[in-house]
Amino acid sequence: MNATYPSAFVMGIGTLGPALGIGMIGAAALLAMARNPQNSERIQVAMIIAIAFAEAIAIYALVVALLLKFIP
Repeated sequence: MNATYPSAFVMGIGTLGPALGIGMIGAAALLAMARNPQNSERIQVAMIIAIAFAEAIAIYALVVALLLKFIP
């Protein structure tokens, strides 16, 4: 078995959750901005921070995948 398969599996599964989370964060922020346009700047800042935290999980998956690939 090639050493690439476990790392590809980790990246595939590890990015699925953050991708869905970022989509849900964006949808919720757009709904909040539509309901309350005067607070759209504050909502956008909170959305960007939440997306950064969700994206950090995908970066952790990348680190694990690289460790699986390059460390025997």
